[in-house]
Amino acid sequence: MSTVEFKDRVAIVTGAGGGLGRSHALALAARGVKVVVNDLGGSVDGSGSSATAAQKVVDEIKAAGGEAIANGANVTKEDEVAEMVQQALDAYGKIDILVNNAGILRDKSFAKMTMDDFRLVLDVHIMGSAICTKAVWQHMRDNGYGRIAMTSSSSGMYGNFGQANYGAAKAGLSGFMRTLCLEGAKYNIRVNALAPVAATRMTENLMPPEVLAMLDVESVSQGLVYLCCDDAPNRTILVAGAGGYAVTKVFETDGMNFAPGEQTAENIAANWDAIAAEDNMLEMTQGGQQGEKLLKRAVALKG
Repeated sequence: MSTVEFKDRVAIVTGAGGGLGRSHALALAARGVKVVVNDLGGSVDGSGSSATAAQKVVDEIKAAGGEAIANGANVTKEDEVAEMVQQALDAYGKIDILVNNAGILRDKSFAKMTMDDFRLVLDVHIMGSAICTKAVWQHMRDNGYGRIAMTSSSSGMYGNFGQANYGAAKAGLSGFMRTLCLEGAKYNIRVNALAPVAATRMTENLMPPEVLAMLDVESVSQGLVYLCCDDAPNRTILVAGAGGYAVTKVFETDGMNFAPGEQTAENIAANWDAIAAEDNMLEMTQGGQQGEKLLKRAVALKG
């Protein structure tokens, strides 16, 4: 059996004052990773703040023999994130791992949702992840090493009633991850996403107690540990929950091209079964492949 290793690594884990983030921080620290435990200390909807949550997790890590420091930066504030990164560098000299875990919920049906609720959820999940990633990106490039984990969700991949804002944010993070993989590859920066199913403050009111009991955060964090280790994969969305693990992939049907003069909505409708057929589906690894496929067939049709 291969060993999941961390060679003298330093990690920042956002939203680590409770739930999954706390579990991620503890799991990394248990493997010798020095951890910056970041948490604003707010409620599930993003209101309020307190430094207590992060410090409690730091105390837990230290009591178990690990190394950690607390940080209360708001991930949507560039100046506060810059200070967090500097705090990590001052304490440990480098940053190897970033876990973008911080997030909030403002669940309502889209008809009842305000644009403020929509905007705030995107701000924390997408902009928070982007701001934190940007703050460590050049450092990781210079060091020739980086492991970054986004936090996605089934809501972003498949949709979930009452979570238009959350789903849009989580889908956005998967696209963010796939692009960073391309830009970070030659610098040994690997970027992945975790899609957790776990009992946390965000899910405690959505499921019955007997189901929540099966969704322990610790097993989910083992997936996160793998995504951040020295031999981590790249460009992967790892699903983790109830002790189960899977990978989410996006495939495109082979489809078909029409000759000039035949490119009509009526022809699309008449050939829909062939366009949507799942034979010869392809998993693409960058956006240009899609255009390349369609253009090659268009040229062939022109003869």
